[in-house]
Amino acid sequence: MPEPLTQKFLEVEQIREGVLILKNKTLRGVLMVSSLNFALKSEEEQNAILYQFQNFLNSLDFSCQIIVQSRRLNITGYIDKLKELEKTQENELLKTQITSYREFIESLVRAGTIMSKTFFVVVPFTLLESLAGAPGEMPKKLKIPTLTEEEFQRCKNQLWQRMEFMALGLKRCGLQVVPLNTEELFEFFWSLHHPQEAEVGYYPEIPPELIT
Repeated sequence: MPEPLTQKFLEVEQIREGVLILKNKTLRGVLMVSSLNFALKSEEEQNAILYQFQNFLNSLDFSCQIIVQSRRLNITGYIDKLKELEKTQENELLKTQITSYREFIESLVRAGTIMSKTFFVVVPFTLLESLAGAPGEMPKKLKIPTLTEEEFQRCKNQLWQRMEFMALGLKRCGLQVVPLNTEELFEFFWSLHHPQEAEVGYYPEIPPELIT
């Protein structure tokens, strides 16, 4: 069976044990990070956060990628409750006010002004980095054709150490950090390529054999 056209453009070869394995055999872990009401902080608090974040960035000896995902907030359930309240409301004045409020909210949604933002940090690790710590094991060629189970487990453990270091540094800045597991990674990539379905809360069922 020929490979689907979409998969030819994806760099991800496999998702297992909460780790992305790319086609070049490098690994990626993804952390979901909370937001921070920076503008509501005092000037002293803002300076402290900036200083802590600067120190955190300077402490990294590896690259990382920050992703900000924006999409329209799904408030279909809220709108449905307002419609139901309209039907059952006997006071005509309150009913008119509820109708006006519902129409106002719907206009905001149609204009795309109600958005939700989700923040992610992608942490990398490569087999070459793992082998660099073992004398005499550095390969002569940079291309890694295969990734054995032993090599995967070794790289995964070191990747998780990096992710824990990232999480600790971000928590010191007042942020909450959660690593995405296998199922959540599938849903993350689904939402990237199917934003309209994801906005209404639809996600396909993931076969159990793919969730490890």
